[in-house]
Amino acid sequence: MRRSNAPSRMNPLISNASDAIAWLTAQDIQRVEVVFADLTSVARGKVMDTASFVEALGAKMPSLLLGLTVTGAEPPDVFKRIFPPSFPDMALRPDWRTLVRCPLSRVPTATVVCNLDARFASADGHADYEVAALSPRQLLQRTLALLEDAGYQALVAPELEFFLVHPERNAQGGLQVAHGMSGRVPHIESSHDLASAETAQTFAPFFDDLWAACAMQAIPISGYGHESATGQYEVNFRPGEPLAQADAVFRFKRLAREFARRHGCLATFMAKPYANEPGTGMHWHVSLSDRSGHNGFTAEDGSAHPRMAHFIGGWQASASGAMAILAPYAHSYLRVHRPDASPTHADWGLDDRRVAFRIPQSEPAKRRVEHRLPGGDANPYLTLALLLGTGLIGMQQQLESSPARTAMAAPRSAPLPPDLGEALTALKGCPLLGEVFGAGFIALYTMVKRHELTEQAADADFALRHLLGRS
Repeated sequence: MRRSNAPSRMNPLISNASDAIAWLTAQDIQRVEVVFADLTSVARGKVMDTASFVEALGAKMPSLLLGLTVTGAEPPDVFKRIFPPSFPDMALRPDWRTLVRCPLSRVPTATVVCNLDARFASADGHADYEVAALSPRQLLQRTLALLEDAGYQALVAPELEFFLVHPERNAQGGLQVAHGMSGRVPHIESSHDLASAETAQTFAPFFDDLWAACAMQAIPISGYGHESATGQYEVNFRPGEPLAQADAVFRFKRLAREFARRHGCLATFMAKPYANEPGTGMHWHVSLSDRSGHNGFTAEDGSAHPRMAHFIGGWQASASGAMAILAPYAHSYLRVHRPDASPTHADWGLDDRRVAFRIPQSEPAKRRVEHRLPGGDANPYLTLALLLGTGLIGMQQQLESSPARTAMAAPRSAPLPPDLGEALTALKGCPLLGEVFGAGFIALYTMVKRHELTEQAADADFALRHLLGRS
């Protein structure tokens, strides 16, 4: 595939602080929101008046925000081994290309995604940490730099699923499907409406507002439709540069949750809202181009290049540990236990939606691979760092992939981990993932997730209480 001329989906008018100040003045922006994605991809940050933002060109916040669980808890081990008890600050450095208007406030407000900057000695005195090495967004940036050094650029496109649910639970304490909002009489979805344009249109007021907000923030959605479960929708994104796409997913999930609330329902990306319905996926299509602009997965004669098999080999070799990132909560494994078209083994195949790694039908110039393991609750920055990092290592080490799974064949690889605890053990022991993420991040991530397992064990309602609106 030739090198894409697609825009980065970031603000093309802004590349530095001077550009940003001029844009803020021209747009009469009164407030600026500075945000970053934590381990769970929750937006952390603050809102500043424009004068204060221009004076500081960023903000400072406690580094402990990178050590919180999804419930906001502070695992004791994190503050015994990594973060000092003094809670030192980290600087939020704006990525000026991400400065856009915020559609969520009546007051003219801008929002900008930040990288993090701080260095501190660990609490146990055994290591020094750069906050950048613990930041999901910056870990993706590191991976992209390694990919570029190797002579490649990636083009990625997510397919993101979510559910629209009623804010009140049913008599059994479970979730109810949201009612359509387009007319005076709400539409009630009583059965599966796969690909129903009529059902999707009953949520037109929500999607109209969401689409307009996405346009304001340069989020490249290209369409939406009703998915296979009741109340489930999928949004498609046009292909784009990985960092911009991760920013887009990070922002999209927040917008979807907020606009759903404004329209009287809830949007959730949790992995399995209903036990007997398909789960929530975040599938990523990935292609590579080399320095000459040709598709890195296609040989000169138009056939699949061996490096594509090696790229998949990197995915397969790291699949067990990868699940700790791609299925980040104990609840996430319900999607594996009751798959309903979600992969259960690290197989690959040609145009086969049962497998984890699918090769869609395409022209040689558009050859790509689809990674189908990530759940809708996964962090997009960590997901892309993992996909591109382990694929790159697979190519560099020429790792062999298994034979393709054919139509009637049984799985050709070992089953994926059955729970988060086993996946975390595999993450810690996987050399490929250690190379992608580094020992410090894996130690931090493991501590946070182990603590969440303890929290969930003590709360039978953990998933609905904490993941419904945050995952």
